[in-house]
Amino acid sequence: MKRWASRVERWRADPARGSLVVAALALAATFLNPGIALDRPRYDEVVVIDITQSMNVPDYSVDGRAVTRLEFVKSALRAALDDLPCGSKLGWGLFTEARTYLLYTPVEVCANRAELRATLAGIGSRMAWAGNSEIAKGLHSGWLAMQQLPDHPALVFVTDGQESPPLANANRPHYDDKPGEIGGLIVGVGDPKPSPIPKTDPAGHDLGFWGPRDVAQTDPRNQGRGGSVGAEAMAGNTAINDNGIGATPGSEHLSGLREPYLRLLAADRGFAFLRLRAPAELSAALRAPALARAMTVRTDARVWLGLLALAALLAPYAGRISARINARINAR
Repeated sequence: MKRWASRVERWRADPARGSLVVAALALAATFLNPGIALDRPRYDEVVVIDITQSMNVPDYSVDGRAVTRLEFVKSALRAALDDLPCGSKLGWGLFTEARTYLLYTPVEVCANRAELRATLAGIGSRMAWAGNSEIAKGLHSGWLAMQQLPDHPALVFVTDGQESPPLANANRPHYDDKPGEIGGLIVGVGDPKPSPIPKTDPAGHDLGFWGPRDVAQTDPRNQGRGGSVGAEAMAGNTAINDNGIGATPGSEHLSGLREPYLRLLAADRGFAFLRLRAPAELSAALRAPALARAMTVRTDARVWLGLLALAALLAPYAGRISARINARINAR
């Protein structure tokens, strides 16, 4: 007993010994590669980007320079990609005509960041295979694609919301896309104030702007047919601009954000809606709790053990360090 009491007294007289032992044990434990299992939010999403020609309207501004809707979206997605936590999965898709086409099924963001960036950089309106822009059908096509993918990732659909040809509410397609089956977000882009739509040839050469005679101004399925007497029209000629569809007969060659229509489509499926004004908004929306999935992630504990070892080594000298700092402050 006297021997143990003597050892205890020596340890008390020299606390640096105890600190050294603690540091040595902490450093030795790092060789075991310890980890801690924690529940962390992770994301599994496919971002589908509208590449129809209305997305070439330059109604955004970056550093005083006018940029197109598509350029702004791509810039915002590049920044958002860096903000997603490791373990999350992200894929790219395109929308044009009436369907969604997957470029990338969801892949882990940290291991595939370079590939995701390169693919995003190559996305452009010249990839479109048709001129129509049937938003409701494209959104449904994306919904079906998410159902067919493993784990049913969330659908993030980015568009200005302009149906082309215009859509009458009586002809609005309805689908059995039940809210809650697929998580989702609709991102509305563009200024609500309509602007001319740039016109290009298949090679991307500038041809001016689309004019009133270049695009359909009314829903062709809702025009009715001529009657047998004078100006008589058959049934079916109902108003096109009703119930939030947002069509503007006579001005469909101009394009602005159709926010009420996109909110209507989002509500039908239980999706969230974001009107994109700043890149940071898109990053936050992609990391919204509603799109998160709880995953058990192994966290490396070696960093914490290393910090414990450092703290143990410095602990015996904490009083001296504090005294020197106070002396220098008082000397001033």
